[in-house]
Amino acid sequence: MPLPQADFQSLKQIPIDQVLARYGVKLRPAGPHTLYGACPLPTHTSRQSRESFSVNLSRRVWACHSASCIAARDGRIGGHAIDLVATMERCGLRQAGMRLQDWFGGRATDPPPVKESARTSAPTACNPPLGFTLQGIDTCHPYLEQRGIFPATARLFGVGMYRGDGFLAGRCVIPIRDENSRLVAYAGRAVHGETPKYRFPSGFRKSHLLFNLDRARHAGARNVIVVEGFFDALKVHQAGHAVVALMGTSFSQRQSELLTSHFARVTLLLDGDPPGRRAAEIIAQSLLPKMPVDKTDLPKGVQPDQLSSTEINSLLARTTVAL
Repeated sequence: MPLPQADFQSLKQIPIDQVLARYGVKLRPAGPHTLYGACPLPTHTSRQSRESFSVNLSRRVWACHSASCIAARDGRIGGHAIDLVATMERCGLRQAGMRLQDWFGGRATDPPPVKESARTSAPTACNPPLGFTLQGIDTCHPYLEQRGIFPATARLFGVGMYRGDGFLAGRCVIPIRDENSRLVAYAGRAVHGETPKYRFPSGFRKSHLLFNLDRARHAGARNVIVVEGFFDALKVHQAGHAVVALMGTSFSQRQSELLTSHFARVTLLLDGDPPGRRAAEIIAQSLLPKMPVDKTDLPKGVQPDQLSSTEINSLLARTTVAL
């Protein structure tokens, strides 16, 4: 007789919180659709990462950002309900699916309707706090000196080579905080030409944040410099300016709201390549109805992270108003 089969597509729709309830796991809310707390997985052995486990209720997925869990799961940060049971029971996906089918009958429970007020506030809870910090980050690594990053800057931002395990091992890690200074992610920059150049945690949404916004707004500056990348922001910070990074060339509605909420004026200092110049035009047109916008055009092919503080300040002094 053929072995019984589980309806995997249906089982993936089972709410993660209902599965966790079967194991007696209790988590705390961190927004309309997010829970977080101590990791319940048997693969979790880290003593430092005490609250690294998070659940996105609307997407029905979970994640643990602990290096021990990531390493034990071959670099995978999280997954759906079947992955959760497979990890908890230390069994294969088929066996996990059969257990879920026994518990829930293969039917997903409809989630509660999302109220309009929760839907409008969801972006701020999109990237929940990690609840842990990576250990073993070398802020004095020669790579930072090669990029022109001062030791004091590296220590302030927590940037450095990661000596631990997991999907960020051997990369230069950059802590990412939200506007309230809560640590929400680490980006990992390749230093030896590996691909991809940057690694981000599964489920992390760059479009809902501006890198370094917490420091820039607490500095009390009315004008903020907007750049593309992490190292652009570090170099502009070293030149003495309030700066935020888009973490790319895309510009979201949420990022626009963050800029207009915290600053009176914006200066665009994007890369001097075609994508950077196109992005600067689009961003300027988007922001001009809401606030004054200045543009600083870099020479062809030049990025802010390639410049010294003197060169950055000289360019900013020649900023033009984007009308």
